[in-house]
Amino acid sequence: MKILNILSVFVISLLQAHAQPGISKGYKKGNIVLADSTVLVGYIKESMHSNASVILVREQGGKKKTYHGNELISAEIDGSLFLCLQGDFFRIISDGKISFLRKESDASGIPSYNGTEAIFTDHTDGRRGDYFIYQKEPRELKLVTKKTFDNIVATAFGNCDAAIDKAKSLNHDIAQLKEAVDIYNSRNDK
Repeated sequence: MKILNILSVFVISLLQAHAQPGISKGYKKGNIVLADSTVLVGYIKESMHSNASVILVREQGGKKKTYHGNELISAEIDGSLFLCLQGDFFRIISDGKISFLRKESDASGIPSYNGTEAIFTDHTDGRRGDYFIYQKEPRELKLVTKKTFDNIVATAFGNCDAAIDKAKSLNHDIAQLKEAVDIYNSRNDK
């Protein structure tokens, strides 16, 4: 009987320890950078695929707040970096003078609000999963498709023959374009 009582107390203690308030399942450490460059650190649950947003909890037991892509510059979630452009989230695959990105959200049809007035703005081209080249100067986002591949390679990589040659060797495999972007950035970042 004593063993049963001790075992019961142990099981109840274990259950209470797991019932302590904390961060909900699905949240990961991260930070977001707001449009005004304020950095908020906490735990983030991504909702990029469903509604182009993330949910941030700044501390255990804290209040949850949703941030849409049009309110952010960037996000880091569990080591993965995301850039927010025109309301959409883009995973940064390679970063430098030019970035190679994959679209993670579709913010088209999601309104922004000016007070109580809903405003629908143009969002980025393409669909979730599409790849893009982003040139930081002049802030151009270019959708890479099989049709646009050669033109984008020629314009994005300029006179970096090594990057152009690498891109041409990929046989229009867009997902592998990271290798050419890395070569370009290694030779042009300063």
